[in-house]
Amino acid sequence: MLNKYRALLLLFIFTLWGCNPRPDNLYKVVKIKDGDTIGLLTNDNQQITVRLAEVDCPEKTQAFGQAAKKFTSDLCFGKDVKLVGNTKDRYGRTVALVILTDGTNVNYQLVKNGYAWQYKAYSQSVELAGLEQQARENKLGLWQDENPTPPWEFRKEKRPAAKKHYNKRKPKLEDSY
Repeated sequence: MLNKYRALLLLFIFTLWGCNPRPDNLYKVVKIKDGDTIGLLTNDNQQITVRLAEVDCPEKTQAFGQAAKKFTSDLCFGKDVKLVGNTKDRYGRTVALVILTDGTNVNYQLVKNGYAWQYKAYSQSVELAGLEQQARENKLGLWQDENPTPPWEFRKEKRPAAKKHYNKRKPKLEDSY
């Protein structure tokens, strides 16, 4: 008799759980592309790419790039998150602060632990600047390097070689005469 009640109780709990989908403002982290770019799954099973706002992690091929990706993965992969902000960048990615259900700000944790810079071109946050300064002083993460290269400078250094290939002037018909 007791087993019958347990079975009914479990069936009732699972039924309630199945009927209670994740709220519309929560997303499941299903992919970590790099330290500051993640893939989320919406309630209607659509994937969206989110670029973490106000921060810039080292590129994957830079020192600490893989460590930043691992930190982001350890912090939020498989978890539900909320987004604060909902703008789009030129690549069509959503740009937002990513907040775990316990209130942890993923963006700020990256900076606090030395896996990202405050992206000052897109952030005026005094709190974020203070977190970066503390990480620098405590030589956390990328701040262990003597002179770490910010990712925006790293990308700029890589760009000219690629641009030369794509920006060659196409010959005009009159050039062939």
